[in-house]
Formats: sequence, structure tokens, C-alpha cells
Amino acid sequence: MAEGEGSGGTEDRKPKSDEAHSAFAPPAGMEPEPVDADQPTSEFSVPGGLAALPVGPEGSAFAPPATYSAQHSPPAYTPGQGFPVSLMKESPWQDRMRTMLRMPVDVRPVPEAVHKHSETGPAVGRVLDLTLRIGELLLAGGEGAEDVEAAMFAVARSYGLDRCEPTVTFTLLSITHQPSLVDDPVSASRTVRRRGTDYTRLAAVFRLVADISAHEIELSLEEAYRRLAEIRRNRHPYPSWVLTAAAGLLAGAASTLVGGGVLVFFAAAIGAMLGDRLAWLCAGRGLPEFYQFVVAAMPPAAIGVALALAEIDVRASAVITGGLFALLPGRALVAAVQDGLTGFYITASARLLEVMYLFIGIIMGVLVVLYLGLQLGTSPKPEEVLQITQRPLIQIAASMVLVFTFAILLQQERSTVWIVTLNGGVAWVTFGALHYAGGIPPVPSTAIAAGLVGLFGQLFSRYRFASALPYTTAAIGPLLPGSATYYGLLLIAENRLNEGLGSLVNAAAIALAIAIGVNLGSETSRLFMRIPGAASAAKRRAAKRTRGF
Repeated sequence: MAEGEGSGGTEDRKPKSDEAHSAFAPPAGMEPEPVDADQPTSEFSVPGGLAALPVGPEGSAFAPPATYSAQHSPPAYTPGQGFPVSLMKESPWQDRMRTMLRMPVDVRPVPEAVHKHSETGPAVGRVLDLTLRIGELLLAGGEGAEDVEAAMFAVARSYGLDRCEPTVTFTLLSITHQPSLVDDPVSASRTVRRRGTDYTRLAAVFRLVADISAHEIELSLEEAYRRLAEIRRNRHPYPSWVLTAAAGLLAGAASTLVGGGVLVFFAAAIGAMLGDRLAWLCAGRGLPEFYQFVVAAMPPAAIGVALALAEIDVRASAVITGGLFALLPGRALVAAVQDGLTGFYITASARLLEVMYLFIGIIMGVLVVLYLGLQLGTSPKPEEVLQITQRPLIQIAASMVLVFTFAILLQQERSTVWIVTLNGGVAWVTFGALHYAGGIPPVPSTAIAAGLVGLFGQLFSRYRFASALPYTTAAIGPLLPGSATYYGLLLIAENRLNEGLGSLVNAAAIALAIAIGVNLGSETSRLFMRIPGAASAAKRRAAKRTRGF
């Protein structure tokens, strides 16, 4: 009986069919949950015993959990509006805006906004247009790309457009404003078709940007437009005949700097003034700037060759060298290297290409005249070019005259001419002490002297709340490689190609030393100034870098 019962019980536990082998069958002793025939089950259904999460009014699947509170968010997350950081109001706007621009957008602090618009909000189109017009004047005046971006950012945020991104290249400016992450961005651009040197206008634009970004000055959008129109309409501070006379005095002072006498001074001055007038004539006929430099380089070279043919006992090479000092594009070179060192490589490449074209134009103009002189039987003495007589007092006076006239050619304000003249005199004294008295090679001597120019120029500009260009560009005039350039051209004219190219490479090295020294001195000056910034940006205050990654 027991065995039969056991056998029968075993048979009862055996599966009756293959359907009982389903893996989804509930285990023995458990009842399946009742299923509503009209409502199909879902694998996303809430398990039993758990309360469903609250959903939004439209049943969004992206609704936050019930335990989340926006007011008590974890401190590890950055708020959408960023961390508000007080940038020092007493600092110049250049430093405040540069600090913002040198940081990534996602960690950029919120500045203390200077809203200067009506209660209805900023007129986005007009603000962007004003920003582009101000940037155009700065870029056309030779200002560095980073400073142009800083000015555009300052103007935009002062009129209530905080979420703006300005972009500057060699001839194109653009700015994009996005009100919020869900709104469509608004973009505008402007092309710089004409560039000219007028540091008086540049200083006026800087003052306008300073007033717009100042917290204590109420400057409406209409008033800013009116002042900008006045700046554009203002005439240059010096008439054309003063500029021509300044070019002549510059060449004469440069010839004295490299060993020329009184006759050489007047010969170089006459040659430079003739070249300047011919260049103005070509500009009036619409010829490109390249040909203007070719024509401007010919008269000083022709007068030097004529003195050599007449066998007058003067340094004819000093005449040509003085004319080269008046033409070498030092301003464009400094701006190009500055853009490269601050991370604007496209703009730096374009400006370096412009410098190369102008330099080639000068070489062509001088070489044509030198070849003609050799055909006529002149006997130039290349070694005489580098044999400069040391006359400290005369050379210091000549260097300061050179800087003074260079500042006039740059259309600087009269109040800044004397300061930059003093800065240039200090630079030449430093170079002479290092090179002539100390025996240091010309490239490092030039770099150190140019570093002092950049240092003092940046400090002067911060004291005056203005651009650094009027305090540095003219001051590098005595350091320009006029002698090395002419020496190389003379060797090439005599068919000594390798030596000539070596001298031109040396001239290029001196020019780069000037540009790098000015930029390094400018950056060094920030060690003595309080630069605004945030603790989160302590390691990001330098210019844009890739570090090779």
C-alpha cells in the first residue's frame, strides 16, 4: 500500500505535457497574479509594493525624481548661470574682459553686469552693430586681435548681452548672441576693407569703450553711436606736409644713428621725402601698397648711389640705411607676433604674410637702384655699412628724434608723443650699453631693449587707461634692423648671394627679437598689477594654449 501510494504520488508529480516545461510557468505553490484581459501587461510596469514616481503635467518620462530639489542641488554641480565672481571694478576693462575671454565658456564666471538699456530689454541688432563698428576701428588701427575681442565683449555685455562670443580674424569680425540655451542665436559680421594708422582715433575708441564699460557712467546706446560717428569723422591731427617732413627727419636721424654726418642727414631726409610723395601719388592712383613700398624705397637708394658716383667723401650707405628705417614695417610685425603668442594663429599668419610682402617690396626697390649703380661703375663698400662709429650723445639725441618723428607719422596724440620719445631713448641707451659697451650680440641686446619698451609701454597705458600701441610702436624705431637689411641687399647686388641671404636672415632675427621682446615686456608688466580673476580660473589666465595636444 505504501509502495503503491508512493508510486502513485510520483506519477502525479510528473509533467502531463510539454507545455508544463515553460520557463515562465510559476513555481509550485505560488499563485500567478491576476491579469486584466482588457489591459495588456508591460515590462515597464511599476513593480508591486513600489509607489509610482510623480510625473509632470504631461506625463514626461524626463521628470525629476521625487527626492530632487533644484534649490538644494549637490555642490558638485555648476549652476546654469555660473558662479558669480566679482571682477575688480578699479581694474582696466582690458584686463577684466581678457580674464573672461581666456576662460572656457563652461567655467566662465558671471560678471557684475552693467546694464545700460531700457526696461524693455536691449536692442540686440543695434548693440551688435555698435560692437562690430567699434571692433572694426580697433582692428583697422592695428590693435591686436585679443584686445579687439576684449573690447567687443565689453561693449556687448555692458548693454545687456552677456551670452556673446566675438571672433576676430585679419579682415573679418563676427559676433554671436544666444539669449538662452533654447533660443535661436543671432549672428552678425563685418569686413575690414581698409586699414590705416591713426593712433589718435585709436585712443578715442579706447576712451569710448572705457566709458561704456564703466559702472558709474550712464552712456545710452544713442550717445555711444553719436560719439562713434564723431570719432570716424574727425580729421587726422597732422596735415600731410607735416607727415612728409616727419618722414624726412626720421630718415635723417636714422642716418646719423648709423654714422652719417650733416650732409648725409640732409641727403637721407630729401630722399625719404621724395619717396613719401611718390608713395602718396601711387596711393592716389589706386596702386596696391606693395608697389607703394617699391616706389618709396627708390629715391633714398638713388641719392646714395649718386653720392657714391660723385665720389664725395661721405657715408653713402648711411643715406640708404636711413631711408630703410622710414619704411620697415615694425608696427605690423609687432602686431603679428603678438597675435601668434596669444593664440590667434590665423590672424598672425595673415599679418606675417603682409609684412613679408612689404619687406619684399622694399628689397625690390633698393635692388633695382643698386643694380643700376653697379652698371654705372659704383664701387660700394659693404663692410663700411657695419662699421658704425660710437658717438653716444649724438646717437641718443638721434634716436629720440627718430622716435619723435615716428610718433608723428603714426598720428599720435600730442600728449603721448613725449612719453614714447622718452621710452625710445631708454631703449636705445639699453641697447648701446649692452651691445657696444658690453659686447653682447645684437639679437639678445635688441630683445632686452625691446622688453623694456613693452614693459614701460604697458605700464603707461594702464596708468592712462588706453591702448599700449602709442607707447610702444614708435619706441622700437631705433632698434629696427636697417643696417643689416641694407648690408644683405648690397651683398646680393654684388652677386654674393649666400652672404646676403645670411644678413637678411640676421635682420629677420633682429625684427623677431623686437616683436617678442615687446610682447614679453608687456606680459611681464602684469606681474606688477592686480589682474582680476576667479579662483576657478587660477590656472587659465594665460592666453589660449594647446600645449601640443
